[in-house]
Amino acid sequence: MKNLTAKKLRDQIASGQIKSLDAVRNIFERIEKYEPVIGAYISTFKEKALERASQVDKKISAGEPVGQLAGVPVAVKDNMCTTFGATTCASKILQNFHAPYNATVVEKLLAADAVIIGKTNMDEFAMGSSTENSGLKQTVNPWDTSRVPGGSSGGATASVAAGMCFAALGSDTGGSIRQPASFCGVVGLKPTYGRVSRYGLVAYGSSLDQIGPVTQTVEDAALMLNVIAGHDSSDSTSVSEAIAPVCDYLTKLNEPVDKLKIAVVPQFNAGADQQVQNALNEAIKVYKNLGAEIIEIEMPHLDYAIAAYYVIATAEASSNLARYDGVHYGHRTKDPQNYIEVYTKSRAEAFGQEVKRRIMLGTYALSSGYYDAYYLKALKVRNLIRGDFTNAFEKCDCVMMPVAPTTAFKIGEKVNDPLQMYLSDIYTIAANLAGIPGISIPCGFDDNELPVGLQILSPAFTEDKLLRIAGMYEKHTNWYEKKPPIAGYK
Repeated sequence: MKNLTAKKLRDQIASGQIKSLDAVRNIFERIEKYEPVIGAYISTFKEKALERASQVDKKISAGEPVGQLAGVPVAVKDNMCTTFGATTCASKILQNFHAPYNATVVEKLLAADAVIIGKTNMDEFAMGSSTENSGLKQTVNPWDTSRVPGGSSGGATASVAAGMCFAALGSDTGGSIRQPASFCGVVGLKPTYGRVSRYGLVAYGSSLDQIGPVTQTVEDAALMLNVIAGHDSSDSTSVSEAIAPVCDYLTKLNEPVDKLKIAVVPQFNAGADQQVQNALNEAIKVYKNLGAEIIEIEMPHLDYAIAAYYVIATAEASSNLARYDGVHYGHRTKDPQNYIEVYTKSRAEAFGQEVKRRIMLGTYALSSGYYDAYYLKALKVRNLIRGDFTNAFEKCDCVMMPVAPTTAFKIGEKVNDPLQMYLSDIYTIAANLAGIPGISIPCGFDDNELPVGLQILSPAFTEDKLLRIAGMYEKHTNWYEKKPPIAGYK
């Protein structure tokens, strides 16, 4: 069962070949065996999951209609609200917080008859690139337990890579799905901003955050997007389907991409390690052999993406995290002397160092006298980057580049060097600034047998074409079939 994809498992459960109850039991056997090593989950819901799996099996046995994810064990990142279990954001400030409602994506998973088995570890409040900033536990990379899984959705990608769930949901603010997907050798999709509801997602950077799937294959990503995509009246940033209609991504996956034109940015890509560049070049050769035209373009403002992103993201984080004040909910300091101590001590005690750093950076950027110099200027650069992509997509169907400049780095290697850690997002943040979709798919390994990801970016609301382009590569390679030895795979 561990070699089945989410789509194949769904089909076999729906046809009665496999019981959802057996699939869920199998997953929890793997969790019990490998979770002590990998540390992907903050919480699991075994009894609830077994009960739900049994209900799905009964519906199938009775011939009742079931959803697109009927009986499939999935996980969600622990910054999405659920009425079951805590919603911690891997932070001590929310360690005991129980949400009074489900996020829209969680409701959609449940409506699709998925079985939610647990909530995955992450960098605290999604602030980080390695999941080392979690305030609750350490997650490691299943390919090499001395290395990070990437971040901030490291728990989600590690759980899929290790076969401790069949698919997961992560969130992507500056590459937080795609970068850990690359590090863990799985597929990670960041949809267009507004394609998937953010209602119930604990906010980090409100104009950048987007929920997306982490899966074993492109086909599974299309299946998951089918379930979670669509307009939500509870989310003001959710785009109307009259403007950007949602299609059946799974059905469209096998449609050919005629006269595919791919753009690369040689000067920008040159910043990656040589082995990453080699894997990228080999992947592009596969497309060329399939008849795609490869062109070189310039995107002059990508060099400023890191600076613009960390001004905008920290400014929004400073505003969003002001609500954790020790009064309304979350951690409250003991025996405060006055209301100022309630606020200052509660935050000082329960926020981690990286969260504090970003709050201070963002507050400074928004402060009187600096707003125009930093925040406003960053917004102008963001528009220039968006313009770079608009110009590029007039000449091509998609842009291809690395996901990260390196493969997974050692635990502790960059944790005391914030600038180096921030630079690990250099290839992913532009998609969030521009609001366009991007996907990471496995495209090779380095000399240390660590996965390398290929990043594909396409115009806004063209996820169907993006998935088809990614699927072309997957059909003609077998990188996605390779599994990490740590989790009992051969």
